[in-house]
Amino acid sequence: MRAKTSVIGVSVVVALAATVGFTLFRPRTVQTPSDAASTPPLRLAPDIEVTMYQGQAEVGGEKIALSDLWEKKRQPVVLNFWAGLCPPCRAEMPDFQRLYEQPKRKFDLIGVDIGPFINLGSRDDARALLRELKITYPAGTTFDIRTIRNYEILGMPTTVFITAGGRIWRKHAGLLTFNQVKALADDFTRVSSSP
Repeated sequence: MRAKTSVIGVSVVVALAATVGFTLFRPRTVQTPSDAASTPPLRLAPDIEVTMYQGQAEVGGEKIALSDLWEKKRQPVVLNFWAGLCPPCRAEMPDFQRLYEQPKRKFDLIGVDIGPFINLGSRDDARALLRELKITYPAGTTFDIRTIRNYEILGMPTTVFITAGGRIWRKHAGLLTFNQVKALADDFTRVSSSP
């Protein structure tokens, strides 16, 4: 009887893990319609405080309000939510590094580690991943768990494109390849110069 109970318990845990994994890692793109007549106003991006792991000089401090990037610099932002033990995050970070190194880049790129909130690594795991992959773009973490709800993060990684006016233009849940993120960034820079 105990063996049967153990097998059932393990089966339930495996099923739950599969469900959580599918929910966290499934690719989803949320975008606005291209028809201007039917396009609703873009949603204001929620502000969060980011404690930087690296890139402090580029973003303006050890702790920043994300809104400083679009309010003070009037610069669009590519915001990437990731985690230190997230395999798709690990896979896409070198492509984000390539994007960051593109000449004449017209947006800020920042990575925000949310691993501790979703059980995908500690902040030490996140720092170790940055070092291992030799990632140099600005990256940090937030201590505000409401970020997950406010940005409606349903999969990992999640990338959010925020206009210079602080509005969400597009959101993508799941891994992006270099060609995909470059195409999105090119479209984004064409439309994001106005609020």
